[in-house]
Amino acid sequence: MKKCELCNSIARMFCESDQASLCWQCDAKVHSANFLVAKHSRTLLCQSCQALTPWTGSGPKLGPTLSFCESCVHENTNYNNDTDEDDEDEEDDEDDEEDEEEDDGENQVVPLSSSSLAPPQVTSSSSSEESSARLFNGAESSRKSRFSISWSRTR
Repeated sequence: MKKCELCNSIARMFCESDQASLCWQCDAKVHSANFLVAKHSRTLLCQSCQALTPWTGSGPKLGPTLSFCESCVHENTNYNNDTDEDDEDEEDDEDDEEDEEEDDGENQVVPLSSSSLAPPQVTSSSSSEESSARLFNGAESSRKSRFSISWSRTR
C-alpha cells in the first residue's frame, strides 16, 4: 500500500504538480494553503490496488471519495459475470413465473412535463434586465418540451 508522503497513513490521492501521494487530511492541509496550490489537479488512487484512476479534481479540499481503476472494475465485472451465470441457471425456472407478474409494473415509462417545474428565479437590475428577460423567455419556451423516464430493475 502506498503511504502518505507527509504522515505515513494510507495514501488516497496523487498530486501531479507536487509528485506526492497524500491522505485526505494532508491533502486538505496542503491544498488549502493558498489559491495557487488549490488549483493543483489531483487524481484519486484506486481503493483496491492504489493505481491511478480516471477521476481527477482540484480545489482547496476534496472530500473523501471511493474510486476504482479500470482494471479493478474490469476484473470485478468479469468475476461477477462468471458467478452470476451459475446462479442464474439455477434460479431461472423459479423466477420465470414471478418475472411475468412483476414485468407489468416495473418497466413503466413515466412522462414528465417540464411545465410542472418552477421557472428559474428572475432577478432584475438595470444592467441585467434584458438578459434576465431572455433567460426567462428561454425557460418559458422550454416548458413545452416533454421528458420520458424509464425505470427498470437490474440484477
